Amino acid sequence: MVKNLIHLLVMPLPLSLICAALAAIFRIRGWRRTAWGLLFAAAGIAYLGSMSVVGDALLEPLEARYAVLSQSESATAAGYVVVLGSSYSPRDGVPVTAAIADDGLARIVEGVRIFRRMPGARLVVSGGAPDGGSPSAMGYAILARDLGVDAAALDILDQPLDTNQEAHALAKLIGNKSFILVTSAYHMPRAVRLMQRIGLHPIPAPTGQSVGIPADVDWRRFVPTSGGLRKTERAIHEYLGLFAAAEGIY
Repeated sequence: MVKNLIHLLVMPLPLSLICAALAAIFRIRGWRRTAWGLLFAAAGIAYLGSMSVVGDALLEPLEARYAVLSQSESATAAGYVVVLGSSYSPRDGVPVTAAIADDGLARIVEGVRIFRRMPGARLVVSGGAPDGGSPSAMGYAILARDLGVDAAALDILDQPLDTNQEAHALAKLIGNKSFILVTSAYHMPRAVRLMQRIGLHPIPAPTGQSVGIPADVDWRRFVPTSGGLRKTERAIHEYLGLFAAAEGIY
């Protein structure tokens, strides 16, 4: 509960709304200079947090930490390909590819692609859901089978609710064997740290990279957009997670 509250409060939009609310309170109490300062802070936080150039700058160190898995690495790796969870919202009239979140779709497709280069390997799909939700591992399993993966080659971990729990579930399933770890590039540093901390041996296979290097200065990267805000929020979430992992908070 506390972790979720801290996460919410440091995100750009909630933080800017808090500043704006405080500005209104101080204005009512007659503290005009403080109110104006808070109002400008609210606008600045919302503006900067929604620019793609800011989101890219925060995400780039995370996504650049690990290179894309080479074919030679996958050929010599252990016989497990592990795909970490995301979110899954199945409903009538929607194919599984639409029910799986964008990040998750990139992860499972990359996992299947690597798996098909490794004869005799097993594909481990992970990801639970809170009560009443649908585990992403189940969506992954459906799509993997549709893409030609034999059900007998699948291991489904549908209980873990976060990366830390996924690491412990993998420790029980795989032990100290090395395995190929597939997750979003921005999430890979935290996932690797959590798994190495408990003695696992992941071989990173990042996917879903979202940071590109523009050929020239594009003014649109300085315009606030929902896409820019999502990038900033992702980066902040991961840096908070890395801090928590380093401090042993979870």
